Amino acid sequence: MAIVASLPDVNLFSSVPSTPPPSESPSRSFRPTPPIPIPKYSPSRRNRNPRTEPKPQPNPALKLPHRRTRYYKPVKEGVISSDGERTILIGESGVSYQLPGAPFEFQFSYSETPKAKPVGIREPAFMPFAPPTMPRPWTGKAPLKKAKKKVPLFDSFDPPPEGKAGVKRVEMPGPFPFGRYPKEGMMTREEVLGEPLKKWEKGMLVKPHMHDNRQVNLGRDGFTHNMLELIHSHWKRRRVCKVRCKGVPTVDMDNVCRVLEEKTGGEIIHRVGGVVYLFRGRNYNYRTRPQYPLMLWKPAAPVYPKLIQEVPEGLTKDEAREFRVKGKSLKPICKLSKNGVYVSLVKDVRDAFELSPLVKVDCPGLEPSDYKKIGAKLKELVPCVLLSFDDEQILMWRGRDWKSRFLDYPLTPIPSETNIADDADKTIEEQTVSDQNSVISSPKMISLWKRAVESSKAVILEELDLTPDVLLEKVEEFEGTSQAAEHTFTALVLPGNDGAEDYVDDEDRPEEYSDIDDDFDDECSDDDESFEPVRPEGSLPVDKIVRKLREKLK
Repeated sequence: MAIVASLPDVNLFSSVPSTPPPSESPSRSFRPTPPIPIPKYSPSRRNRNPRTEPKPQPNPALKLPHRRTRYYKPVKEGVISSDGERTILIGESGVSYQLPGAPFEFQFSYSETPKAKPVGIREPAFMPFAPPTMPRPWTGKAPLKKAKKKVPLFDSFDPPPEGKAGVKRVEMPGPFPFGRYPKEGMMTREEVLGEPLKKWEKGMLVKPHMHDNRQVNLGRDGFTHNMLELIHSHWKRRRVCKVRCKGVPTVDMDNVCRVLEEKTGGEIIHRVGGVVYLFRGRNYNYRTRPQYPLMLWKPAAPVYPKLIQEVPEGLTKDEAREFRVKGKSLKPICKLSKNGVYVSLVKDVRDAFELSPLVKVDCPGLEPSDYKKIGAKLKELVPCVLLSFDDEQILMWRGRDWKSRFLDYPLTPIPSETNIADDADKTIEEQTVSDQNSVISSPKMISLWKRAVESSKAVILEELDLTPDVLLEKVEEFEGTSQAAEHTFTALVLPGNDGAEDYVDDEDRPEEYSDIDDDFDDECSDDDESFEPVRPEGSLPVDKIVRKLREKLK
């Protein structure tokens, strides 16, 4: 720096030249390198060339349409699909499945199948069961070796020893009378059930299950196929299976009980409302029980004909419209709750048709499919003609061919109660003209009167214009006959050698009558104080009243 400063005319802080020097490439401009390098992305999949490899074809059973698709295929009665001996049928019981070696045709629901034949299906016809052979897919590993430990199997005829830890209780076969033993091997239903249960045996079996929650719940789908295995699993631990029914199936409990006995092979020993107690049988063996394949999914319900027609059978279009308008102002006879027990619904509808040609049932809160199924059952059981399902209500008409159940005592409808005038039945109402002596009564009162007459507790007077004395004689005669019928007991009478009739003692009673009182021997207690002695004749309060009346007549 000292040498540079010593030079003459040298300015160390000279200004920048006004014009920059020309560059070698004026078109190119200098760009500084960015501090972060720009990433290079791979080209998009759209720009790639498609693969030429063929795609594997999936199983068509895995491409079933879901519930929201509009798949529809009309079907006719007969076989709609078959794979060897595995076939799918359309018949009187709807859609059923036939498997080789099966004792009967399998269905999704055995109790809730309409009698009408389906007209179409909502999904392709596939078996809801597992295929007969399913090879193990290759996972890169060899299958596991079989365990050397042998697991003991116990059943009703080979129970585990008492006090053995880690083993659940297995119910023994029975009950058996003294000196009887169970039978083993494959047997028919009658052989498995054994001898009929006595009354005290039924009480002994049912009483522990009265307040127990271990039960099979039967809902809107009714008795389904997979419940067969569920009931047998209950029978493994207990002799009686409790089945609680709620909702739609309770409209026709007789059908539910019939299906339960047919498909399971058991016997219904007690029934209260919607609760059924199913006995497995005296000689039941869980190991030799019938085993059925399980349904892996719920098949879609087929398409059935419409329940509500614009012009129902027996009516014209104007009459049907008029009935539907009148039904809007008609009061319902009952209100159905959700998951209720509708055992008396059919009887209530039949009784209501005695006084009104139209009947309405209110179903607030029920699913549309539920009250439509109830309407279909009422159409078959009552029978009746369905008019509408509007406003969650079932409107029914009794039909042209309706006949009263009380032909001897025809009932006259009261306009204030029915609030309806049936133009179609005006001619019938005009023919039944009520007399002065006729009395309007309910069907329940008439049934009570009939029962009283049959049990000799009431009598029908053919003559109405009777004097008080004649009426009193009739009453005295009836009192004598009714008292004799009420306080007498049945006895076996056989003709003697000389033609006379003698009473037979218990020792000489034939064998066919020896078991009559056996059912009640064990139910009676040993204490004689609980039974009142039989009173002598003439000591009843009725006898004192008769004596006083006779003294007054004398």
